[in-house]
Amino acid sequence: MNALKEKLATLPKKPGVYLHKDKDGTVIYVGKAINLFNRVNSYFRGAHDYKTTKLVSNIVDFDSIVTKSEKEALILEYNLIKEYDPKFNIVFKDDKSYPYILLKEAKEPYVSVVRMKKKSRYKGKLYGPFPDVGAARNMVELINKLYPTRKCETLKKDLCLYYHMGQCLGYCKLNVPEEESNKIKNDIIDFLNGENREIINSLKGKMNEAVDRLDYENAAYYRDLIADVKQTNLKQDVQKNNRESFDVFNYYVEDGYIAITGLFVKNGRLLSSDKFIDYLVSDPENFVSSYIYRFYEINDKPKKLYIPQSLMGYLSEVYDCATVSRGYKYQLLKQAKTNCIESLKQNKKIITGKEDYKVQLSDEFERIFGRKIDRIELFDNSHTGGQNTVGAMVVYKDYRPSKKDYRLYKLDDSADDLSSMREMLYRRYFRVLKDGLEKPDLLIVDGARIQIDVAKEIISSLNMDITIAGLGKDDHHNTSYMMDAEYQIIDIQKDSNMFFFLTNMQDEVHRFAITYHKKLRQKAMYKSVLDDIPGLGPKTRMILLRKFKTISNLKTLPLEELETVLNHNVALTLYNKLREENA
Repeated sequence: MNALKEKLATLPKKPGVYLHKDKDGTVIYVGKAINLFNRVNSYFRGAHDYKTTKLVSNIVDFDSIVTKSEKEALILEYNLIKEYDPKFNIVFKDDKSYPYILLKEAKEPYVSVVRMKKKSRYKGKLYGPFPDVGAARNMVELINKLYPTRKCETLKKDLCLYYHMGQCLGYCKLNVPEEESNKIKNDIIDFLNGENREIINSLKGKMNEAVDRLDYENAAYYRDLIADVKQTNLKQDVQKNNRESFDVFNYYVEDGYIAITGLFVKNGRLLSSDKFIDYLVSDPENFVSSYIYRFYEINDKPKKLYIPQSLMGYLSEVYDCATVSRGYKYQLLKQAKTNCIESLKQNKKIITGKEDYKVQLSDEFERIFGRKIDRIELFDNSHTGGQNTVGAMVVYKDYRPSKKDYRLYKLDDSADDLSSMREMLYRRYFRVLKDGLEKPDLLIVDGARIQIDVAKEIISSLNMDITIAGLGKDDHHNTSYMMDAEYQIIDIQKDSNMFFFLTNMQDEVHRFAITYHKKLRQKAMYKSVLDDIPGLGPKTRMILLRKFKTISNLKTLPLEELETVLNHNVALTLYNKLREENA
């Protein structure tokens, strides 16, 4: 500690970045400071909240890098966090990115939902960010209903169902004039910018024409579309006759917690927001400015950013910032802070509970396995009668699911369960070795001794050092115990956090595997039921699906109902095929 005190005394009173290290020399926290001497010394003076106290208790050494300005420190801090992935820099752990709608730069009009992790990879016009991926997908779905866009990511060789339904112009096979494609693109751009009057008038005209033809089904379809357009483009005017685009960020601190809220105004409309809540492990201004910088590394920089006065010295070198004390923008700043206060009030107990829960789990795993467990990988497979065999891996880091690390495996249908597990584990850990990927502290197989033997065989053959365990089940197929690599049973109390955690992991990997398996099954079923029926062409398939909606509904129909759409021979063939699928 004397050596640490001597080192603290030599720190310069200049801007820069500091890196806290533990006893193994691992970087556990990266921070920035306008004054390195004051900031780093503050960790070792006075009382702190739980999270900072835990950080300080792990600090054995530190490094510092002096920079010319706060801007350089901000950028360097971000790069070092990406490089070292320090465990106490929770704000950057999830690598959160936000959904946008991409109008692709292509001959044909094509829209899709994308994430802004790598801006350079997208060619076209981007609209967003949206508050969640569901909102973005709903918008894309609406656009695809309103306009005859290209629906397939890569052009197919023949006309598909969308063409026969009038929702695509057949770009794959027909020579669609460029001016027609450009007209559709411009209409989509206008729609995404909130210009919806023309499309609503057009839809009203189609609805009235359908009513005149007594085609009430189509009239209802256009009526619903009109409602969707109006709902999607509800005016949320920030200021009348003002089509400005800008972002607002504010924050609130209470009892060692921090909440951050961003509001995003596009063309005069408040379109979306961003919220973040966690423990505060540095001074608030440092924390918030780092968060905002990270946010705009992933998302588009704003034309103008409005922030509290306390953040101006941290961000004004990097962005076109301003602070306001009256007017609509000031009201938005207040609204953002109100959102922070409400979010903190609603979620503080949840965050505290999660932290206590993680500490207890960490201690329990370390007691059982004699080592610290941070990353856990759990495997499961699924099949039906030896067909569509799939495997799944879920990953938990710091006792939270890390969904970006989940993996799915299409496995050999001719193999038994143990061979499938062997194939999946070998593919996973050969890839870990080959590509230098992060390996787990603990590998769990969904099974006991036999599956553990398979895992030990694979890990040994690759000469890797990974702790292995298996989950055993009782007669009711419920998780009952954990077994270690030496086949020792570790009893788990049914009301313990450990049991709850392992059960959740097991449910998650099972859900992940089953979802993939169902997709393969449905794909195979869709093809076999509809595409392989003689006499059932694209137009007739379209009529069937429009009338009965899903394959599941078709399975419940009597032969007579199918004959209202199909001739007797085709209806009988389809009826028998559907009964085979149900058997």
